[in-house]
Amino acid sequence: MLYRGKSSLFYIFSSFIGALLVAGFFAYDNYRFSKFKFINFNQTVLYTKNDIFVPKQNNYYMLVFSSKMSNIDSLLSKIPKNYPIIAIDMYQLVYNNKKNVIFVRAGTNTIISIIRKFNIKKVPVYFEIKRYNKNLFKQNSTLKVIE
Repeated sequence: MLYRGKSSLFYIFSSFIGALLVAGFFAYDNYRFSKFKFINFNQTVLYTKNDIFVPKQNNYYMLVFSSKMSNIDSLLSKIPKNYPIIAIDMYQLVYNNKKNVIFVRAGTNTIISIIRKFNIKKVPVYFEIKRYNKNLFKQNSTLKVIE
């Protein structure tokens, strides 16, 4: 009878510890998932030179810079060439697209929204975004400030 009591006590504690571990892993996964932000190109409208930007690739680098502060060619040379680059000039100059670089413009509210959403504190900065759904992209890397 004494053995049964210890066995029951062990069963109760092991169930509690198992539930605690599952809850901990779930909380960590939610934290890890929410650490990165999303951008929905159905709601966030970006303009190329002649059109509205519609993402065609599954991965992009998003570059936020100011043409009054930086030379665009030197910035582009510091970004990996793995994916096309969506370049957003905060000063809103119109550029011709280059190979693997899509220059976009947006309204002031949209640019401020992007800066706030991705918690951009210093420019020039870039980060990777990856397709999550049709026009919904998820931030897939940390912010990388270009020095």
